[in-house]
Amino acid sequence: MDKRFLLRASGAAAVAAGMALSFAVPVLAQESYPSAPITLVVPFAAGSGTDAVARVVASKLGERLKQPVIVDNRAGANAQIAAVHVAKARPDGYTLFMTTNTSHSANPWLVKGLKYDPVKDFTPVARVGELPFALIVNPSVPAMTVAELIAYAKAHPDQLSYGTPNSTSLVAAETFKYITGAKITGVPYKSSPQALTDVMGNQIQMYVADLGSAWGTLKTDRVRTLGVTAAKGSQLLPHVPAIAKTLPGFDLTSWNGIFGPAGMPKAIAERINSELQLILKDKSVQEQLAQVGFEVWPTATPDEFALYVKEQLAKWGQLVKQAGIEAQ
Repeated sequence: MDKRFLLRASGAAAVAAGMALSFAVPVLAQESYPSAPITLVVPFAAGSGTDAVARVVASKLGERLKQPVIVDNRAGANAQIAAVHVAKARPDGYTLFMTTNTSHSANPWLVKGLKYDPVKDFTPVARVGELPFALIVNPSVPAMTVAELIAYAKAHPDQLSYGTPNSTSLVAAETFKYITGAKITGVPYKSSPQALTDVMGNQIQMYVADLGSAWGTLKTDRVRTLGVTAAKGSQLLPHVPAIAKTLPGFDLTSWNGIFGPAGMPKAIAERINSELQLILKDKSVQEQLAQVGFEVWPTATPDEFALYVKEQLAKWGQLVKQAGIEAQ
C-alpha cells in the first residue's frame, strides 16, 4: 500500500510539475519578447501608401523593441494572399500584419468564398490611422463643388466615368451614385497610379483617390479636388469640405491597423500597442506620415481596436449592400 501510494504521489507530482512547466514556458517567452527579428506583412506592393506607412512604423518599432522589424510585401488578390499567410502563421508575435479596410472591412462583402475570417483569424493590436480619400475630377469638368458635379452628372447621364482600382474607390463611387441617382460609368483599374494618370489625361473624369498615391498631384492644377470621403474632414486637406456637407450621411474611411494571427498572447499584443502609442505621439513620425498623405489616429488598446474592426465590418457591409455591389 505504501509503495502504491508513493507511486501515485510521485506521478501526481510529475504531472503537476509538467503543468507548471507548460505554463511557465509561454510566460518566459512573453517576458523575453522579442528575442528575434519580427516580420511585418503588408498586403500591397512596395511603393503603395500602406507600404510607405509600414516602413516608417517598422523602423521606429524596431528601435523600441531592440529587434529588426522587416517589411514583407505579399501583394495580390486584393490583400487576400497576405491575409491567409498571416492567419496561418504561428501566433508568437513574430509575424504581424499591417493591413487596411480592404482585407478586414470590404473583402468579406466583395469576395465570394473568402478563405479567412477577419475577426476569428486575427488578434487585433492597434489601429494606426487612416489614409484619407478625396473625390477629384479632371479640370475639364465644369464643377467647382460636389453639388455642381452632381448637377452636371445628372444633366449629362452616362457622359462621365470614374476609376475603381481598390475597394474604397469602388464603394465610395458606387455610394455616391446610389445617393445622387447620377448615371456615371465605372471603369475598373489594377492600380491607383494608373487611375490617377487617366483622370489627369481625361480618359476618365472622376476618381476617388487615396492621398497616399495622389498627394503630390493634388497640389497641382492637373486635377480639381472637390471633397473628402470622411465626414469629419481631413487634417491634411483642411480647406476641402467633406462630401457629407452636400450628401448628409456620406462617410467612408480607409483605416490602417496592425494585427497578429489568432491566439497571439494578450501580453504581446499589449506590449506592441504600448510601443506604437509612443511612436505615433512623436511629432517627427507624424510629419513623416503626413508626407505620404497619412493621418495618425491610434486606438488606445487592442480591445478598442477589436471593437472598431467589428463596427467597420458591419458598416462596409451596409454600404456594399446599399449600393447594390455584388460579390465576385
